[in-house]
Amino acid sequence: FNLADVFSYESLVHAVAGAMVSDFRGWIGAALSLSLSLSAVDEARKARSTPAVLTEIIREEGILAPYRGWFPVICSLCCSNFVYFYCFNSLKVVWVKGQRSTPGRDLLMGIVAGVVNVLMTTPLWVVNTRLKLQGAKFHNTDIRPTHYAGILDAFRQIVRAEGVLALWNGTLPSLLLVLNPAVQFMIYEGLKRQLMRGAHREV
Repeated sequence: FNLADVFSYESLVHAVAGAMVSDFRGWIGAALSLSLSLSAVDEARKARSTPAVLTEIIREEGILAPYRGWFPVICSLCCSNFVYFYCFNSLKVVWVKGQRSTPGRDLLMGIVAGVVNVLMTTPLWVVNTRLKLQGAKFHNTDIRPTHYAGILDAFRQIVRAEGVLALWNGTLPSLLLVLNPAVQFMIYEGLKRQLMRGAHREV
């Protein structure tokens, strides 16, 4: 085990590339993410489908309302994907060094990277969800509106009012979902190996 393999330039490049792609995806999916969050939190809404919720938000709050809280979303996506890609590629360098990679090993690395990612970035997603829903017009009167000045203020208020562990709310369901990106990476790595073998044969 060599620390230089973990803190390598190659791992950093993969992590930055993954983070940049996630930012682009975040811009596209911000409106959908808000509609899904509102559907889950505000059970009193009559509209249940994503297009219907989006239409309702725009009608009630304006055309820019679906992009409320876009900055926390972009920050969370960027950090989350940076951590995931960095962990996955560092593990690949350490575990596969001098050996032949296998689908089983790729899946295990994806799961470990996913677990590390969830444990490190769940607080960001908790704050992100709170900020994203701030200012929304809830149909359920039992939901109390929040007033956060920004990301740091949200962290501070949540810790003061609910305790530090509140930042890791929803960790267990997130851990159960790490298999999804792990399987994607396993298939991606397998296809990449097959294509590289095909290219070498042609040469």
